[in-house]
Amino acid sequence: MESYPSIFNDVIGPVMRGPSSSHCAASLRIGRLCRDLMDEQIDEVLIEFDPNGSLATTHKGQGSDMGLFGGFLGWEAYDERLPSYLQAVDLAGMKIKIDIHPIGATHPNTYKITLKNNSETRKLTALSTGGGMIQVIEIDGATISMAGDFYETLIYVKSPQPVVDFLTKTVADEINIHQGEYVFIEVKSNQFLADDLLEDLLSFDEVLFIKKLKPVLPVLARRNMTVPFITGNEMLEYNQDKNLSLWELAIHYESARGNISHEEVLEKMRNIVSIMQNAIEIGLNGTSYADRILGPQSVNFNRQMKNKTLVEGDVLNNVIMYTSAMMEVKSSMGVIVAAPTAGSCGALPGAVIGVATTLKLSQDDMVKAMLAAGIIGVFIAAHATFAAEVGGCMAECGSGSGMAAAGIVVLKNGTLEQSLAAASMTLQTSLGMVCDMIADRVEAPCLNRKVMAASTAISCANMALADYNHLIPLDEVIETMKKVGDAIPNTLRCTGLGGLAITKTAKKIEAMLAQNEEVQNKTFFKVC
Repeated sequence: MESYPSIFNDVIGPVMRGPSSSHCAASLRIGRLCRDLMDEQIDEVLIEFDPNGSLATTHKGQGSDMGLFGGFLGWEAYDERLPSYLQAVDLAGMKIKIDIHPIGATHPNTYKITLKNNSETRKLTALSTGGGMIQVIEIDGATISMAGDFYETLIYVKSPQPVVDFLTKTVADEINIHQGEYVFIEVKSNQFLADDLLEDLLSFDEVLFIKKLKPVLPVLARRNMTVPFITGNEMLEYNQDKNLSLWELAIHYESARGNISHEEVLEKMRNIVSIMQNAIEIGLNGTSYADRILGPQSVNFNRQMKNKTLVEGDVLNNVIMYTSAMMEVKSSMGVIVAAPTAGSCGALPGAVIGVATTLKLSQDDMVKAMLAAGIIGVFIAAHATFAAEVGGCMAECGSGSGMAAAGIVVLKNGTLEQSLAAASMTLQTSLGMVCDMIADRVEAPCLNRKVMAASTAISCANMALADYNHLIPLDEVIETMKKVGDAIPNTLRCTGLGGLAITKTAKKIEAMLAQNEEVQNKTFFKVC
């Protein structure tokens, strides 16, 4: 089945707490599916990570443990209890063991999980694919493809055919048979099968039991889904007889992708922008959190800007301040929007909301600009990646910057072609950026790079508005992003094994933060 990115699933979202959407939000979603697979009763968990992947070195510092355990407990990605996840797991009596050893993983963000309670043992393997998105690739030894955007009914059977024949006559949903340690039939649908139908199924001698897994994404998929375009060139062709702006084209895409009205698309983005604005305001008032490297930098920046001690430039300085504020809220476990990831959550809203606020534009203008940014992100998600573990910081910081540039052009009423040119030029500047976080915290050099990303977005937007020649079409730049990301060494892709992360000072900071972590982790679960 063809899968197409959604602006609200893959690009601008989820609404969450924590340093990393690839780690916190994605792992929480995986944990929620695990919880459903166990009928909400988990007593013991074995989590296996491959030593050559990203999670072996980052699962504590970047919040994978927090998200995964929160998912086991049934929490949402924005739950205020997430910082106290260890205490909650202990209170629930859940025994968790983490084992780091070769598991044959081919993706750096692979979770191999064994779940137990008094009556059953289930196994699930899943990937975090970037920006909070996931892919379940195996359940109980059977190969499967599950992204969390369907209501999933798993019917475990002795033999499948009589049940499949019955389902084929009674439901119009997608039906798949999987063979692993057990045989089960997977029904993908937009709502769970009716209770009376489930009772009929349980009456079959062939049916052993049934599992119901709820969707974890806000926008559902469906059978035979189509979209009007999936590349920049296809979008231009689609628009030949319509003369739509980039934000209007984004609405057309997302409406078709999610089977929702244009008004619903606008309202969803308005809610997102409101959350972003609120987070920036919280950041500017100052944030605090014990387990972090940097303090509230934006507060002093604001003070110095008002004192006229900085180089003048209202738009740029407001954007720096807003980007910083958003990153600080993220690092203090406040509620933010992954845009396109949590690690890069500052650049896009910092640039778009910063420019719009300085120019005294309305929230409606911000919403349109954010939609325009979203459709650029769709093209990146479809043909490259948002995961730094796969493509380096270019995938997160660079993507956010390119999306922001297109949005800023929309704020200035530029043309569709100028928006695409701005995105192309901005992405060209980010090729090959490494991801080398200090002390496994998504703070430094992340903050500097997000400010750079937002600043570059302004520069490239102005260059596009002045009709600079971007030379390479956006689609080709995105294709190149994928190739460059594949070529970046593993040590420079969010593993903490290269770049600034292994400097002497970084190691001192890492050791200082690790002391408190080790005490907590030894108290609550065993790591092998």
